[in-house]
Order: sequence, then structure tokens, then C-alpha cells
Amino acid sequence: MRSRYSAFVVRDARYLLRTWSAGTRPPALRFDDNIEWTGLDILSTSGGSAFHTEGTVEFRAHFTLDGRPDNQYENSRFTREDGQWVYVEPLPEQTGSA
Repeated sequence: MRSRYSAFVVRDARYLLRTWSAGTRPPALRFDDNIEWTGLDILSTSGGSAFHTEGTVEFRAHFTLDGRPDNQYENSRFTREDGQWVYVEPLPEQTGSA
């Protein structure tokens, strides 16, 4: 996850596409010139060891958009493809019942 965040910071589309699951990878990426990534907080992880084939990373990525601070929250699913960890998709938001 940290390497993918860094790739967004430096706008490395080739790396991002290479580390994206073949089943969910878009054909191309476009970067918004008005976004500046400013930090990454890893909130939690599950799986992801050498013995796992799937894992999740819950994170909050901080950025400024047109100079205004904001953030992106996501709980992402990763899996191994050809021995490499790749991003699959965001997990659906879970809501508690009242």
C-alpha cells in the first residue's frame, strides 16, 4: 500500500497499473493536476503475510485539492497474482446496525 501511495504522489501510472489486479485494472490512469498528496495513515491491516493469498489495508490518504485539505478513506483488498501482491478493489463500506 505504501508503494502505491508513493506512486500516486509521483504520478507513476505504469507502477500503479502493474500493481493492480488484472481483473479490475483500468485501461489507463489520469491524474488530477490540482491534487497534492500530503500523507498516508495506515489504520489497520489483515492477512498479507507470506502465508496468505489475500489481505486488506484500511487507510486514510491526505491531500490538498486546489489548496484545501481533504482526505480519502478506503479499506482495500489485495491478493497475490503470480506471486506478487496487487490491489483488487475497495471493500464495501460496512455499517453497524442500530
